[in-house]
Amino acid sequence: MGKLIVIDGLDGSGKSTQSDLVAQALRQQGKKVRQISFPDYQQPSSSLVKMYLSGVFSENPDDVNAYAAGSFYAVDRYASYKQFWEKDYREGSLILATRYATSNAIHQMGKLPRSEWENYLKWIEDFEYHKLGLPVPDLVIFLDMNRAVADRLLSQRYQGDESRKDIHEKNMAYLQHCRDTAGFAGRYWHWKKVDCDDGSMPLPLEQITAKILELIAKAD
Repeated sequence: MGKLIVIDGLDGSGKSTQSDLVAQALRQQGKKVRQISFPDYQQPSSSLVKMYLSGVFSENPDDVNAYAAGSFYAVDRYASYKQFWEKDYREGSLILATRYATSNAIHQMGKLPRSEWENYLKWIEDFEYHKLGLPVPDLVIFLDMNRAVADRLLSQRYQGDESRKDIHEKNMAYLQHCRDTAGFAGRYWHWKKVDCDDGSMPLPLEQITAKILELIAKAD
């Protein structure tokens, strides 16, 4: 089997950018790397996710319960695994994932009372890793960025057009709550955290990449 390394974080933390930079660096080291990203918006398997994020079910993400929304994302991951990267994983490639089952913990678990959070994490493990048979990550790296800094980066991404944000990105209270769920899940699953800002400004990209590469090297 290969290795599955997940880069996750809150919206606006630079997950996709860092995944590209890390993959490039690992390939330069001679590693065989397959990048994947979730949701897989180019595939039909993400249809329910797109409906959910566009507000078809409700403009309020809390109106779609954690288990229903979590299932939308999990099925998209299963389809991606069976179609596109299972063979590479089984043949020894390093799979570098932008978001994974970890994102359900960050974005969906907070819809539940805190007393039910641990049970939700156990549900993710049972449903995605056992019943669906998806690989368990070997390493999860959480990109931690101050909410105010991340919000500025999100606005820059959409050139100030707030209408382009999905129902998660539009809901500031929801995004702030995700910091709490990420902290809980990170402690429960022993994620490695990388700080991505100095409190007011994002750190240089190469500095963040170096931190991620150091964690990956230690996990070898």
